[in-house]
Amino acid sequence: MKNMNQLMRQAKKMQEEIMKAQEALGEQTVEGTAGGGSVKVVMDGHKQVRQVQIAKEVVDPDDVEMLQDLILAALQDAAGKVEELAEQKLGKYTRGMNLPGMF
Repeated sequence: MKNMNQLMRQAKKMQEEIMKAQEALGEQTVEGTAGGGSVKVVMDGHKQVRQVQIAKEVVDPDDVEMLQDLILAALQDAAGKVEELAEQKLGKYTRGMNLPGMF
């Protein structure tokens, strides 16, 4: 029973560390870009978009599809960077585990 109590304490400590790491992750931001930087998206570590910047020269009313593609590409770039950041911050806790909902 003593080993079970120790195991429970270790699990609780790990859970607290994961929660702190997830909170810190949400405070960090990444920048995704497309079109040579003409579209920029700033996203936090919880994949919330915080800012979108679009250069005037890529706004063409006759080619809205291109602008949509650039925005999508910048969002995907930012999301990929968040995944990398999450792996750096949380990977040591989740490596080898198949935990749904964890980055």
